[in-house]
Amino acid sequence: MPLRRLALLASSILFTGLTAAEPPEDVEKLARELVRLKVETAREETAWRTDRELLTSMVAALQDRAALAEEKLELTRARTAQERQELEALQAKTQAARDDLKVFDERLAALVVRLVAVRPSLPPRLSEALEMSYRTIADPAQPPAERMRMAMNVLNRCEQFNRLVTTGEDVLTPEGETAAKSLQTVYWGLSRGYAIDRATRKAWLGAPGPAGWQWTAKPEAYDRIVQLIAIASDQADPAFVALPAPATKSINASTGGRTP
Repeated sequence: MPLRRLALLASSILFTGLTAAEPPEDVEKLARELVRLKVETAREETAWRTDRELLTSMVAALQDRAALAEEKLELTRARTAQERQELEALQAKTQAARDDLKVFDERLAALVVRLVAVRPSLPPRLSEALEMSYRTIADPAQPPAERMRMAMNVLNRCEQFNRLVTTGEDVLTPEGETAAKSLQTVYWGLSRGYAIDRATRKAWLGAPGPAGWQWTAKPEAYDRIVQLIAIASDQADPAFVALPAPATKSINASTGGRTP
């Protein structure tokens, strides 16, 4: 240690001086210098011991902080790796959802095309009742889920209508008429319908055709259609009624039940 070496050097000098028979005042001066050096040496050693303890504690504290920082770093790395894995999994799910949505949109678009194409062939009453649904499915600004819901509504309403015999009044422009007029109608599911004008005793057969739903004049069937409407409206007893059908075929229709 430098301070001890300095003290030893001073002692050596003093010893050499003494052996050289220096004058008393020089001996006293050297003695005082030796005492001063010893005091300073002791002071420096004390300061060094104090500083060493402080530095040792600081080193230990720094080592503890370094170890803690390293643990935090490892924890952060592990957490980051886990978050990265979760993010990658989420990105994969998002991409899969996008792919599914793309397929969904394509199928929805194809379904909408088919539903729009079939609308002209629907019975007029059903077609008018589905006006709002058709507007929604044809609007690309609507959310896909809403368009699909309306598309399913169209399909369900068509299925329901096809299972029933439906009577009422519709405003139509049938064959032989130049203006729309209110006619009494009865629909046999989606396949055919009948309309009559009681004021003129005219009758028509309605059915899907190449140009959509068409009303063909059938004046000879007026009385039978009147009877069918009465039976379907619970105003007459069930009975078999011979009625004209599309494609020049005839059927015997019994309205004893409401499901064709």
